[in-house]
Amino acid sequence: MPSVTRITALSILSLTLLAAPVAAQDAPEPLPAETLLSLSSAVGGETPRWAPDGERILLGGTNLRLIRAEGGAISDLPLSTGGSGHFLASAEPQWSPDGRWISYVSDQSGTPEIWLWSIDKGEALRLTGNGGRLIKGYSWSPDARRIAFAGNRHGQYDVWTVDVPSGQARRLTDGPELEVYPTWSPDSGSVLFVRLDGAWMDHTIVETPAGGGEERVIVRDEDFFDYGEGGTFGYPLVSPDGATVVFPSYRSGWINYWSVPRSGGEPTPLAAAQADQTEGAWSPDGGGFAYVENHGGTYQLRVAPVDGGEPRVIAAPDSGMIGAPQWSPDGGRIATTLETPTRPGDLVVHTLESGKSSRLTDSMPMDAIGNRLITPGKVSFSSADGLEIPSYLYRPSAGWADEDGRHPAIVWTHGGPTSQWEDSFEPAIQFFVQRGYVVLLPNVRGSSGYGRTFEEANDGCWGKCDFADAVAAADYLRTLPYVHPDRIGTTGTSYGGFMSCAAVSFGGETFQAVIAASGYCDRVTFFEDGEFRHLQQLRKEMGRLEDHRDRYLANSPYYHLADAQAPVFVLHGEGRYPGSPQMTEFFRELQRLYKPARYKAYPGENFYVRGFDNTIQMLTDMKAFFDFYLLGKNVDLPGVGYLEELEGVSH
Repeated sequence: MPSVTRITALSILSLTLLAAPVAAQDAPEPLPAETLLSLSSAVGGETPRWAPDGERILLGGTNLRLIRAEGGAISDLPLSTGGSGHFLASAEPQWSPDGRWISYVSDQSGTPEIWLWSIDKGEALRLTGNGGRLIKGYSWSPDARRIAFAGNRHGQYDVWTVDVPSGQARRLTDGPELEVYPTWSPDSGSVLFVRLDGAWMDHTIVETPAGGGEERVIVRDEDFFDYGEGGTFGYPLVSPDGATVVFPSYRSGWINYWSVPRSGGEPTPLAAAQADQTEGAWSPDGGGFAYVENHGGTYQLRVAPVDGGEPRVIAAPDSGMIGAPQWSPDGGRIATTLETPTRPGDLVVHTLESGKSSRLTDSMPMDAIGNRLITPGKVSFSSADGLEIPSYLYRPSAGWADEDGRHPAIVWTHGGPTSQWEDSFEPAIQFFVQRGYVVLLPNVRGSSGYGRTFEEANDGCWGKCDFADAVAAADYLRTLPYVHPDRIGTTGTSYGGFMSCAAVSFGGETFQAVIAASGYCDRVTFFEDGEFRHLQQLRKEMGRLEDHRDRYLANSPYYHLADAQAPVFVLHGEGRYPGSPQMTEFFRELQRLYKPARYKAYPGENFYVRGFDNTIQMLTDMKAFFDFYLLGKNVDLPGVGYLEELEGVSH
């Protein structure tokens, strides 16, 4: 939920919008960038957690809040969090099983540590002093006496336990591999965790006594690349009776949940489907297993009976993303988040007996704002080799078209590349659609959510075979009667920025304007200088540089800028880490070759532009660039356009 100051500012702005004249019924005034960016999830970025008494639900985000499960006012916990910049984005707030504590992760002491908030005393206590880089998962013992966590105090992630509230810690593992995401057996006697191999491809679920002792392997799962350093695979999910462990696997070609006896044995699918399944959670009595299932970017809530039978669909929105299912302590309700293309995340409680759902928060401050947002349609088209590319198409109001009823258009590529456009709220997309741009979001080959074959279809050919899908997206737009065929631009951030660089070097005149945001356009130097998880991804999807240097050179847009034919705007945050020098040199090479290009680095940012004010300015700059090259408007171009003006830029 936005901060108090943001809500106040947004309310004032909303009243101003209501008073503003509307040009025509089919062409309302575009919502300002400030309004769109102020709309944020009322739930926060963390999993909502039921209190052990079932009366309240803990919400995360920039601060910790409690909301009554039957509806009611949200109350803030009075502890220092996002206001001081110390509350970590992945804070994982949790209740202790006895309800005495709320735990969370903060770096306010200098390193990420687990902290406790006393419900009785209203005071915060630092529990751990691991001093590592991150906490890679933690969980409470069912008896509430200890917490197991993964920390890298000694240079690799090991599993530890720490006593509550004394803070006395015990190291349980000391292997060279990643050992992360620990959880407990129901009797608090053992800790189960995940061990990754050196390539982050294979996962082993291991059990060890909580007091230390001999390890035991429960199950091994192979060939499932984990870019999240274990976070994609997540915690072992132990049944309440301790007999069964559920885990995600790619062995069927889709990410499905599989179960295995805790004593060991052959895994079996829990609810086999040709759809990815995530965010699983056991019911308190162990009779059901809740999870969300991804159907082309729309997420359903399902419960699989553990004794067999068809899963029950609890909630299936026509458009939207259900996430983070959590059972109430009595097992009669499931709390979830719900986000749609026209509404940020809210908290919803589903009552299983009645089948009714209740929304407990409201992320949309006024209907007058929500009614102006555009709902996309789902479309698909064939790429050059016949592969079908699922996509989202945003069409502006007819009142925003020019005199012949047509619009300029943007092909917007997501990051990753193993990621996906979904039924999510996208304020930057809404900004452009509300200003007359048709926007197409293609899930190019390599995207997740469509099975292993589709996800691996760009392995070894980044920037070439998947860029062919972006070209096909532009070709599809040119078939639409309301799109100007010669006014099509493209943009994207991170891997989308790389794809934008590819559009400059490999796209010819496919696009009439390109904005490359915070990309990595020289994969050779990226491999040589990149951080470790990027190297892991490159080795998996492109091969090792020493074995495939020709491939890296052929697919890196930086080395092919002599072929550039489209004007480009290169932008990023001014911070060096992890890729600012790449984008600076990409621009310098464009300038050396006399190509039309602009450049801007936004202050006070790292590589990605995420600050509120800078994002507003960035969207304004992007619109000016597209307006100039796609609409021929007489506007000032953003950034700088000459090499000598970059002398003060750090590179």
